[in-house]
Amino acid sequence: MIDLVDLEAAIRAALPVSHLEIEDQSSGCGESYAIILVSEAFEGKNTLARHRFVNDLLKVQIAQMHAFSQKTFTPKQYNDYLAKQG
Repeated sequence: MIDLVDLEAAIRAALPVSHLEIEDQSSGCGESYAIILVSEAFEGKNTLARHRFVNDLLKVQIAQMHAFSQKTFTPKQYNDYLAKQG
């Protein structure tokens, strides 16, 4: 089990973060998290490369979870995503 504060600290220590949302989808027990992560570090990387990058950065934390999902964006892509959300 990992708590939200530790997960956020690990992400912010690993790469420059423009925006981060973390949702504990396990009713507070720390077994399942979903994140939206926006970073300039994702420039030039496709979705699979970004996910592999994040999985590698967080391998210790992910090993303590039952489930982990992620949406990763560059700052421009995130602004486009927000515009489509309405």
